[in-house]
Amino acid sequence: MSMTAAFLKEFDNEASTTRRVLERVPADKLGWKPHPKSMSLGELALHVAASPGVIAGWCTQDETQFTGEKLPEPTSAEQILAAHDKGVQTVKDSLTTVGDEGLKSMWTAKAGGATLMAMPKSALVRAIVLNHWIHHRGQLSVYLRLLDVPVPSIYGPSADENPFAART
Repeated sequence: MSMTAAFLKEFDNEASTTRRVLERVPADKLGWKPHPKSMSLGELALHVAASPGVIAGWCTQDETQFTGEKLPEPTSAEQILAAHDKGVQTVKDSLTTVGDEGLKSMWTAKAGGATLMAMPKSALVRAIVLNHWIHHRGQLSVYLRLLDVPVPSIYGPSADENPFAART
């Protein structure tokens, strides 16, 4: 199996799980924050929904310039799910375009002329498209718990859902 195919297989599994989490985000709580320094529920959910597509798009570039733009504030749960679905397709398109050879090339992130990080594009996919995304999805599951929203099974049973339990 190629490196690209392996990443896409893992991504598909994580995208399905992420959509289940995003489907639980209550539309009437998008502005809620667990702490003044935290993102709102809506900002975090939209970040989880959109970031894989945005970051995978960086893979099609050799250098990305960061400008410090603020995250948008979503206005509906439907907007969040649509961003997720669009991002899933963008990841598939971007990684297919880049391919195994492209994943071996370097990517650099810059801001204000300074290099923030440089890594092979394969590391960008692993560390930021996948790991960073999964980290924020975990934060989102904590937000859901704090709001008393049932948390779906992610890698195993949650306190609310156990897909491994015997069905009666």
